[in-house]
Amino acid sequence: MDLFSCDVLVVGGGGAGLRAAIAVAEMDPKLRVAVISKVYPMRSHTVSAEGGAAAVIKAGDSLDEHAYDTISGGDWLCDQDAVEAFVREAPEEMVRLEHWGCPWSREPDGHIAVRPFGGMKRERTWFAADKTGFHMLHTLFQTSLKYEPVRRYDECFVTKLLVDEGRCQGVVAIELATGKVLAIAAGAVIVCTGGCGKVFPFTTNANIKNGDGMALAYRAGAPLKDMEFVQYHPTGLPFTGILITEAARSEGGWLLNKDGYRYLQDYDLGKPEPKPVLRSMELGPRDRLSQAFVKEQEKGRTLEGPYGHYVHLDVRHLGEKVIERKIPFVRELCLKYMNIDPVREMIPVRPVVHYMMGGISTDTQGATPLRGLYAAGEAACVSINGANRLGSNSLTELLVFGARAGKAAAAFAAEGGSPSPSLHAQAQDEHRRLEEKFLRKTGGKEKIATLRSEMHQTMETSAGIYRTEPTLKDAAGKLQSLQDRFEDVSLDDHSYTFNTDLTAALELSYMLDVAQTIVQSALERRESRGSHQRTDHPQRDDGAFLKHSLASRGEGGRPRIAYAPVTITRWPPGQRVYGR
Repeated sequence: MDLFSCDVLVVGGGGAGLRAAIAVAEMDPKLRVAVISKVYPMRSHTVSAEGGAAAVIKAGDSLDEHAYDTISGGDWLCDQDAVEAFVREAPEEMVRLEHWGCPWSREPDGHIAVRPFGGMKRERTWFAADKTGFHMLHTLFQTSLKYEPVRRYDECFVTKLLVDEGRCQGVVAIELATGKVLAIAAGAVIVCTGGCGKVFPFTTNANIKNGDGMALAYRAGAPLKDMEFVQYHPTGLPFTGILITEAARSEGGWLLNKDGYRYLQDYDLGKPEPKPVLRSMELGPRDRLSQAFVKEQEKGRTLEGPYGHYVHLDVRHLGEKVIERKIPFVRELCLKYMNIDPVREMIPVRPVVHYMMGGISTDTQGATPLRGLYAAGEAACVSINGANRLGSNSLTELLVFGARAGKAAAAFAAEGGSPSPSLHAQAQDEHRRLEEKFLRKTGGKEKIATLRSEMHQTMETSAGIYRTEPTLKDAAGKLQSLQDRFEDVSLDDHSYTFNTDLTAALELSYMLDVAQTIVQSALERRESRGSHQRTDHPQRDDGAFLKHSLASRGEGGRPRIAYAPVTITRWPPGQRVYGR
């Protein structure tokens, strides 16, 4: 077993992880920083974000308006101190990224270009055509290269957080190319591993997003917050789940049912007007648009194909010049994956799982209740997104809270404290577990693909856009059964080099843990709020449930749910509205 050490270890090489690593290196150049990622950083899922990143810059906009849009869009479950810090520091981070070389799109007069996004009253979404995440991740990665203290462990899969004396002190990981087990001791650990969309069958998320960091923290004793809030994006491609960015609608795209009718005008999207204004209704909040799709399906007004029901996204009226200048990647995706040209044809779309509002519970500095453990990005819940994230807030969140977590972890690590002597023994125990439970085990009857498929079906039917108590109880039982059956899983590949069978098994174990927290949190929240819609409890209940759920690992590995108050600073709960 190879042993390494550093002062701050960042798990995850995407936007939040790289921003955290840069923050550590800038704060104290003497600290040794390591970034460990199961993929090369430029393959992190941040690269796939298309539409843009929100920050106040335009005349007439204000920090208070951005904060209010975020809080009301999150159905008042956001911690308002976190939101205020977020909107205040967002423009600073975006300008800093500009100075580092991010090629933001510009107006003809040279000003930063901004576009409207769902749930925002003002145009405040910065963009780089429709490859914003791609350019942001490139910028962060290239910037990280200039800091000598930053060491990378690429294509290393973390299997355990090392915890002793009530403090997180490092990780155990597998080097994918060789199968070697690594132990890395650290003064502080920051988890930036992204979300867990692959718990569901139809998702915009890449195959790497299995809730790894969430499950690692959960097993180590850190609670997961607000896991019942799962965001569906209203426009994913029906088969692959590939995202058709909200930018397509912000530039003027229409959602049409099978009759060619802009059906959103028939639904309450949270606007104060009796009906949504035609020019802006496609930019309603994502949860409301996804719920409207289900209602259209129930009325028999959607189309049906080999991969289920869908509606059309029509951008033909924008014209080829606008499409090529503003949303060229949308056209590229449609041509490559659907063999259709949106300049001339309508795009089939359906709601698909996109983002987790929940995650590892942190304070505004990224610190978890477990000393020495920090988190940022989609893996964390700080909570600025509440019950429903507004489009374009997440990319800026990576920057603001990645930087905050990096600075806080650096300060913690600088206080010193020797690694526990037991870390090596813990790492050896983890090595033995991997060998005995997976690599040397024979005779198991369960297959990874079978268990994963059953988990997908359970989550889609029970914990989707609309939920009920009987289906959630049924899902809880099925997931526990899958956990029990996982103990009898077998691998076909027992080699050490690039053993994707082993990583798939480990990822499935993470997903089952995360799925249980989603279902149990949803079962115990008996109200409807944001993306969590209970048909048996259709109203928001501030009296009983204006609070965060906290899922901790209980007896037998089952989640135990507790609650914590929502921080209200200046905006008391009110009616949720959007639009101009």
